[in-house]
Amino acid sequence: MTAPLLLAWICAAFALELAAGIAVVLVRRHRRIALAAAPTAVQSTPRAGQAWAGWREFRVVRREFEDAAQTQCSFYLVPVDGAELSEFKPGQYLTLALDVAGDSGTASPRPITRCYSLSGRPHPLHYRITVKRVGPPPLAQGLPPGVASNHLHGRVREGDVLRVKAPAGRFVIEPDDQTTPVLIAGGIGITPLLAMLNWWLAELPGRPIHLYYGLRHSREHAFRPWLEQQAAAHPHFHLTVACSRPDPGDEPGRDFQHLGHIDIELLRRTLSAGHHRFYVCGPPAMLSGVLPALRGWGVAPQDICHEAFGPASGDAPGAVTPSPASPEPGAASFEVRFARSGRTLAWDGRDASLLAFAERHAVAVDSGCRAGSCGSCETRLIEGQVGYAEPPDHDIAPGHCLLCVGTPRSALVIDA
Repeated sequence: MTAPLLLAWICAAFALELAAGIAVVLVRRHRRIALAAAPTAVQSTPRAGQAWAGWREFRVVRREFEDAAQTQCSFYLVPVDGAELSEFKPGQYLTLALDVAGDSGTASPRPITRCYSLSGRPHPLHYRITVKRVGPPPLAQGLPPGVASNHLHGRVREGDVLRVKAPAGRFVIEPDDQTTPVLIAGGIGITPLLAMLNWWLAELPGRPIHLYYGLRHSREHAFRPWLEQQAAAHPHFHLTVACSRPDPGDEPGRDFQHLGHIDIELLRRTLSAGHHRFYVCGPPAMLSGVLPALRGWGVAPQDICHEAFGPASGDAPGAVTPSPASPEPGAASFEVRFARSGRTLAWDGRDASLLAFAERHAVAVDSGCRAGSCGSCETRLIEGQVGYAEPPDHDIAPGHCLLCVGTPRSALVIDA
């Protein structure tokens, strides 16, 4: 073999070895990139049956009025990413971020946060919320109509995309509970109770269950065909509709079973003996009558679950906001300074929360769910300590507090 030929073979072997080495390096690099990208893809799409963090986009695929007066509209929401939905407990709600038009045609939309109860049983493909359009309070001149509900009714159409947080809330059923459920609804307070009723009828169709539904007149009777069909199909489901101001054409026995408001005398007359658990949802005025009456009847506190709807301008379910009470003897008194508003006020324990305290003194603060879940009222805490009767659902940022469920534990300075 000549020297040039030997050199050619050596060069060829070297080139082949170099090419093989480059190929190995490229394959390994490709695998590293794929492995590094895999966790990101999993994190961006929620796993089946699990909640997601932060906001997620949902498309409105269907709108449907549920009452003859067309004041209560259901919105069916499907995730834009196509992933399966998080499971939820009947009674929970969704938190929505809405871009509401400004006060004038030239004003920029302003973001607001509101919470609406899930009104259907858990479904793998969609969520359903039902929203009542809230007008100006009839006895309060100058107050505006419900901002969020009128935006949803008047501007949100099929195909629109909304930002939604995962289901939350503690007003829920316990599937293993053996007591007889008694659902008491006032107006649009029927929505979380519908989800509960749906679940019980589907999963435990032989369980006795009572629904008392308080309305002004039959035109406000939401989901009437469905409720009447279920009452006819399930002999253990007892439906009682109470009308406080029936229309002239409303007939007893056909449109309602009780004239007036839901009260203890009605419950005494229609409930059989046994261990009952009461789930009550409606406006604060209703709860202020029903809840003390249930306690006076001897119902144990652990057998009374309730949720109230906030003020008309809020359109949101949440914690009960009672009227200010008299300060209790010995209640702690603290100085609360709202830094941006320039107000220094004395907390004396008569308000249920810092939010109620601020509103009573006309200090403007944002709010949404009024139950510690949406984070709309999260405010920077400059000085002092705020306490909570129960840990809020919302993850509070360091150095901040939730006004809607917080109370002072010391003198405060709040950035509001």
